[in-house]
Amino acid sequence: MKEKRAVLICFSVRSGRFESHYERNKFFRGLYGWKQMIRKEICAGKPGKKEKVYTYRREGLLDEMPHIKVDQSSFIVPEDEFEKITRFLKEWHDKVIWKTFKVLLDEDEFFEKEVEEM
Repeated sequence: MKEKRAVLICFSVRSGRFESHYERNKFFRGLYGWKQMIRKEICAGKPGKKEKVYTYRREGLLDEMPHIKVDQSSFIVPEDEFEKITRFLKEWHDKVIWKTFKVLLDEDEFFEKEVEEM
């Protein structure tokens, strides 16, 4: 059985250090991505308001790499992708506390779980 080196990352946000909810959301959206919904009113000459909803998936950093989301604020990434996560978290160093743990995963299991997350 082939093993894959990976890193478990656990983080905690210091909510009081964010200047606003917008800034806090910017962190989470940058990491996890988000679903954007745009509502448009349709006026096709018929009485009453009709609405069309367009939904778009906006990607975050974790969408760019295989990962396993362990919990709300912890996830596992391959060791070779860890540098990207480190750069992102360092940008938020005064607002986010984070710890890392090296782990070994069965390579097949890692990619199996990655597909389940999507």
